[in-house]
Amino acid sequence: MSILVAPRPLSPVVPNRKPFRLLRHSLALMKRSLIKTWRTPEALIDVTVQPALFLVIFVYIFGGAVAGSTRDYLQFLLPGILAQTIATGCIAIGVNLNTDLAKGIFDRFRSLPVPRSAPLLGAVLGDVVRYVIVTISTLGFGYLLGFRIESDPLRAVAGCLLAVLFALCLSWLPVFLAMKVRTPGAVQGLMFGLVMPLAFASNVFVGTASLPGWMQGFVKVNPITHLVAAVRALFDGTPVGSHVWWTLLWCAGFVVVFMPLALRAYRKKV
Repeated sequence: MSILVAPRPLSPVVPNRKPFRLLRHSLALMKRSLIKTWRTPEALIDVTVQPALFLVIFVYIFGGAVAGSTRDYLQFLLPGILAQTIATGCIAIGVNLNTDLAKGIFDRFRSLPVPRSAPLLGAVLGDVVRYVIVTISTLGFGYLLGFRIESDPLRAVAGCLLAVLFALCLSWLPVFLAMKVRTPGAVQGLMFGLVMPLAFASNVFVGTASLPGWMQGFVKVNPITHLVAAVRALFDGTPVGSHVWWTLLWCAGFVVVFMPLALRAYRKKV
């Protein structure tokens, strides 16, 4: 005589919903990006040597003609060189991501149990180190040449953080291009074609009032113009006006527009 045993009720399957899962995986991939940067220090030449070269060339060749004094021009120029270099420094992330795509590294990421957007977020977060390095190297070399911050430490740190934030938000543009174009050279060419006109048609090298009238309209809405004006004011201890708010607005615009486009292009790519 067989005895029927009632089956034991199955325990409910609890989904694995760990908090901050995306952040945790993004930080892990950020560590990978930092290790890659540490092992290839020559990739930091554009954020270490380049600002020093620009400062020496422009200060000692054009300083006397533009400002009548190399020291006065150094005080004027350094925030602009910082903004220009930190904007061009974000080009590297697009080149590196496009190279990784060509090598199939992102195909490996796709096979891992990580959120689809974590590799891009990790790469962007890891690039913060480049922006901190360019800020430190520019200010350090500027101090050797005679530049001095004339405001209090809090405003000086705020100026540095604003520049780093701007680059961090702008970096989503080259990330988006990296997902759309075929070669790293194309990413670099497109980004230089976009960033360099913004850098030179701004208040980086000369004051806005000295530019032709037809150009001033573009210069006044240029995001780099607002960044330079805000950093200058924070370093010099002068009123910042609305430049900080315009810079933050541009930062938000870069993230709102290019971050979703980059993530969408990445999901289609892999």
